[in-house]
Amino acid sequence: MQAPILVLLCCSLLLLLTGAMLVRRGRGKWREAGLPRGKVVYDDTGAWQECPTPLFSRGHLLAGKPDYIVARGEYLIPVEVKPGRTAARPYPSDILQLAAYCLLVEENYDRVPPYGILKYQAATFPVEYTPQLRRQLFATMERMRSDLLREEVAPNHHNPRRCGACGHRDHCQARLRQGDQESPTLGSP
Repeated sequence: MQAPILVLLCCSLLLLLTGAMLVRRGRGKWREAGLPRGKVVYDDTGAWQECPTPLFSRGHLLAGKPDYIVARGEYLIPVEVKPGRTAARPYPSDILQLAAYCLLVEENYDRVPPYGILKYQAATFPVEYTPQLRRQLFATMERMRSDLLREEVAPNHHNPRRCGACGHRDHCQARLRQGDQESPTLGSP
């Protein structure tokens, strides 16, 4: 009679240890993703559920899919993960992308997020969703829309890495030379 009880006790202990290990591993993955404590209500990574449809703002003609939206108390916090980025502070373009997600959360869920989170490879940046950032987002969207109506839009040649990876580099007359920081060149490199 004691052998079956001992086997049952060993199996129970093994299941308990396995469960504890999985919980610990899950918490580690949660931290790696840069997610705040809370419940994930939207996930565009495909890791936890099927990818949802994009959020859409009919009033601003804006659509997007944040990597995560986490419910934290009464707030919904958008999270954008940039695993290949390493920087001491967030890029302005990433801040504006996150602001767009804050606007989409505001319009789709009728809740204004106090901040969003940018997760880079080795750093996590909370970005406050302020009225100033919101105005900056609207001004940027306005400039982008006016550029869409123009016949010709001058490319941005201030980033050598971006210029080097551009699909138009072979025939661009204003491309940056290797090693240049901000001076465009005309003609061949």
